[in-house]
Amino acid sequence: MSDLLLRIGILVLVGLLTIGIVWCGRRYVEWRRSFALAALPANPVDSLTLFAQQRTGTAPVHILAFSSDDCRQCHQFQEPALRRVSEARPHSVSVEEIDAPSSPELTERYQVLTVPTTVILDAAGRVQAINYGFANTQRLLEQVDSTLAAHLATASMATGA
Repeated sequence: MSDLLLRIGILVLVGLLTIGIVWCGRRYVEWRRSFALAALPANPVDSLTLFAQQRTGTAPVHILAFSSDDCRQCHQFQEPALRRVSEARPHSVSVEEIDAPSSPELTERYQVLTVPTTVILDAAGRVQAINYGFANTQRLLEQVDSTLAAHLATASMATGA
């Protein structure tokens, strides 16, 4: 009987330890996400074409898609989802593919923890959403539509309409 109680006690302790580790991991990711959401708008001297597009105003929503050459999930799942988003909102969204290992400044600015990571920016270059790991088409479209709605509301307030 005492052997059974010992095993149950160990099982409970392992379960509590697992729950604690998962909770701490989620808190860490949310902490990093808060820094990414507070990132300053992109520097106008950045060489990425995305930021040139922002200055000319060709698309009110920009998606930075962080990946790497050896990321299978990036190429098999994230790229098709981004392509579908671009096709669904052709004049509203621009997508910039970024090789995370060769862009340490951007990965630090947007607190990229893993690839794929997608960062949704408004027309002013402010972060509106960030997705660590694969983000499906529906989730991306919801984030894009939310950013577009905020952009349209800001534009209508600026024109007094």
